[in-house]
Amino acid sequence: MKIAIIGSGYVGLVTGACFAEVGIDVTCADKDSVKIENLKKGIIPIYEPGLTELINKNSEAGRLHFTNSVSDGVDGAEAVFLAVGTPPNEDGSADLQHVLDVAAEIGKCINNYILIVNKSTVPVGTAVKVEEAIRKELRIRGVDVEFDVASNPEFLKEGSAIKDFMGPDRIIVGTDSEKAHDIFERIYRPFMLNNYRLIYMDVLSAEMTKYAANAMLATRISFMNDIANLCDVVGADVNMVRKGIGSDNRIGNKFLYPGVGYGGSCFPKDVKALIHTAKLNGRRLRVLEAVEEVNNLQKEVLFRKLMSHYNNDIKGLKIAVWGLSFKPETDDIRESPALVIIDLVKKAGGIITAYDPIAMNECRNRKIDIIYAKDMYEACLDASALLLITEWKEFRIPSWPTLKKIMKDPVIFDGRNIYIRKELQDNGFEYYSI
Repeated sequence: MKIAIIGSGYVGLVTGACFAEVGIDVTCADKDSVKIENLKKGIIPIYEPGLTELINKNSEAGRLHFTNSVSDGVDGAEAVFLAVGTPPNEDGSADLQHVLDVAAEIGKCINNYILIVNKSTVPVGTAVKVEEAIRKELRIRGVDVEFDVASNPEFLKEGSAIKDFMGPDRIIVGTDSEKAHDIFERIYRPFMLNNYRLIYMDVLSAEMTKYAANAMLATRISFMNDIANLCDVVGADVNMVRKGIGSDNRIGNKFLYPGVGYGGSCFPKDVKALIHTAKLNGRRLRVLEAVEEVNNLQKEVLFRKLMSHYNNDIKGLKIAVWGLSFKPETDDIRESPALVIIDLVKKAGGIITAYDPIAMNECRNRKIDIIYAKDMYEACLDASALLLITEWKEFRIPSWPTLKKIMKDPVIFDGRNIYIRKELQDNGFEYYSI
């Protein structure tokens, strides 16, 4: 079986590598010729645990190929997965230009039945637009080729994407075509051997499911951050509250960890896009509007605690930052709370020295003007405060005596609540958390 993946970013590469791993012949196409040439050499443009090894393994086995030609990728494929970017516009809507451009390219080259699958996160109604773009090109060519457009949204967590793909909680498929149904059954059968998790529905519902899932998770995060800030005022321990409510099986304990807000490539833009979709249809999603507002404010909480500790004057103070990516096990800094906090500290006159195990090159590429340390302890040398922003494993049990010795002021601001207050106080630190 041969399939094509259009777009060789995060979703496209993980999808292509995992499909190839179960024996499917996969061609990944991307218009970025430099990226394609690097992929052919085994140079992977993103960091995801296990992905480099999986790509190289399947490339060497002849099951995974790379091209910068959409037509070459589509040629002979039974299904084409669209995994191109849908960045947010200024009004919060999803930019579908890349998706529709690829759809037009497909319409210019298909000659036999093919299944077009939207893997990108796209607003409700996008499948109809993709179909129209393809049919327009077919009319220009004067040919009549049968095809189907289906929705198959991804639910991958950065940092554990391969595990999520190979052993999914569920696979959502939106289609009313029997022919498409049969192709999906063949494609996903290797992933269903132990437990059948394919859920079929109409295309519009599948498109909505992706946004609704991310919006629900974002809501849980903002809710818990709101509760954490109230706990801070009344003297309650939010970690105890989290355990208390998480033990209720109607609630569960996932995504109830307070912190400095959510970031990344999905939650921020998907919440915005869903709010925008509601407005286009004469509705307001008031809960999600509040979720977004709470999250934006939450990214400033650690900075406000820092300023309060130093009586609103941090000019000339060296502030150490641990963690730049929006979460551990990724180099993704999109919408990262760290960038917001760094910007606020710099505007207040503080000097940032930061360390992250993976994401510093991404920050350098983005021209984030800070001092980059070679390790976590160098970042803290002569620092007046340490801000823990991303909970990488190597930050979990630092040497407190070493930090006490090298820091100018033993003050720690824990943005992920990973440390124990009494332990830090016993080691002579002032400790602030969420």
